[in-house]
Amino acid sequence: MRDLLPPAVAVAVADPGDWAGQLHAAEAACLGDRAVSSRRRDFTAGRSCARRAMAALGLPPVAVPAAADRSPVWPSELVGTITHTRGYCAAAVARRAEIRSVGMDAEQHKELSPGVRRLICLPEEEDRCGRLPPGVFWPAVVFSAKETVYKNWHPIVGTWLDFHDALVDLDPDAGTFTARIAPARIDAASVAHPPATVIGRFAVDADLVRTAATLPPL
Repeated sequence: MRDLLPPAVAVAVADPGDWAGQLHAAEAACLGDRAVSSRRRDFTAGRSCARRAMAALGLPPVAVPAAADRSPVWPSELVGTITHTRGYCAAAVARRAEIRSVGMDAEQHKELSPGVRRLICLPEEEDRCGRLPPGVFWPAVVFSAKETVYKNWHPIVGTWLDFHDALVDLDPDAGTFTARIAPARIDAASVAHPPATVIGRFAVDADLVRTAATLPPL
C-alpha cells in the first residue's frame, strides 16, 4: 500500500508475526468469546499493523478498539484505516491535521459472478469495464475502489454508503480511479462539506487488487 498513499500517511503491511500478535485488553474485549479463529487472526494482524504505523509517525502504539459497526476507533488526533483479505493485511495512519480521511482496501484478484457484479457495479461501470484492456478482472477493481471510498466517507459523514451510491471511473494508464458520490447522499449529509468526489490509486497483480485514497483537510 505504501506506493498508493502520500508520504504523510504511515503504512504497515502484516508480516507473519502480526497474525498471532498480542491485543490490548480494550481490543480483545471487542472480539468477544465467540469470535472465530479467522476473525481473531485478521483483527490481531490489523491492530498490530496499526500500532506499527503509529510508531512510524513517532506516536505511542495505543489500543485501537472497534465501534459497534466494527470500524476502528482511532485516537482523536489520528485518522486511519485497516484492510485484510486472505493472506494479506495492512493499516495506514495519518495525523488529522494533515489528512481529513484515509481509506484503503485489498481484495482477491478474481472474476466476480454476474450476481455480485450487479450488486456492486452500476450499468455504466459494467459497460466501461468491458471496454478496458484484457488481463484484469476490472469489476474486482471497482469493488475494491468502492470499499476504499466508503472508508473515506464513513468517518466523516457517519452514514452508510451503498455500492450504487458511488460511480467509479478507472484510468488503467495512470492507475487511478475517480469516484463521484450520488447527489442525494451528499444532500442528506448532516456534516459540513461532505466529500462529493474521491480520487485514489489502484494496483493489480496476479493475486491482489489494492486501492487507496485520501481526502485533504478542509
